[in-house]
Amino acid sequence: MVMEPTLAIATVLSSLSILLLLGLTAVWIRNYRTFGSSMVLGLLAFGVVLLAENVLALYFFFSTNMLYAGDPFAQRMLLVLRFLQLSAIAFLAYVTMK
Repeated sequence: MVMEPTLAIATVLSSLSILLLLGLTAVWIRNYRTFGSSMVLGLLAFGVVLLAENVLALYFFFSTNMLYAGDPFAQRMLLVLRFLQLSAIAFLAYVTMK
């Protein structure tokens, strides 16, 4: 199966998001165990949900490529959304690790 370049880039962006989210989730688990703060628990829940969303996105990219295959505009918009999401997660990772 040959993936469109736009979808291939979106897949890479989702993979990078997953890696960042795994790191953030680990930090938030440690912080929640240490502080027990509801704010940290909220961040942890956010991380787990966004992690699940990205894993599911990768599943769809590889298993049912037809979801976005027919519409180049949808592929471009998906790529933009994945880029924006990765940017937000990268910023959150930067301020969390700082």
